[in-house]
Amino acid sequence: MTLAHLTIATPDSAATARFFQEVFDWAEVHRPANVDLTTYWLDIGQGQQVHVLQVDDFEVSPFEQEFGRHFAFFFSAAQLTTIRQRLAERGVEVIPPIRPTPFERFFFRDPNGYMFEVIDQDKFVQEK
Repeated sequence: MTLAHLTIATPDSAATARFFQEVFDWAEVHRPANVDLTTYWLDIGQGQQVHVLQVDDFEVSPFEQEFGRHFAFFFSAAQLTTIRQRLAERGVEVIPPIRPTPFERFFFRDPNGYMFEVIDQDKFVQEK
């Protein structure tokens, strides 16, 4: 089984999609003609997608945190420095993990308040 897509609601879908494109290099992919023009489909690799859906009065959950709801993505070790730099350029705080791990990882909140975890895929090991 693999992930088909996950949907992220936001009051500004264009800005949110642009943020992910600029920080993660997620490319926009074709969406069907019967999908609202304010929705963006982004390719996150291996046929999996993030759909960014505009919901004007949407508010993110107060439970977005390391020990709560968050979205975790693997990136190669070489990409971690670039992602940190792109976040810093946008004034986004990198949040260190609470729980130590034998591989690098960090958190940040996107402009909507969603919590994201970035994990070094190259050094990732299943913890015991």
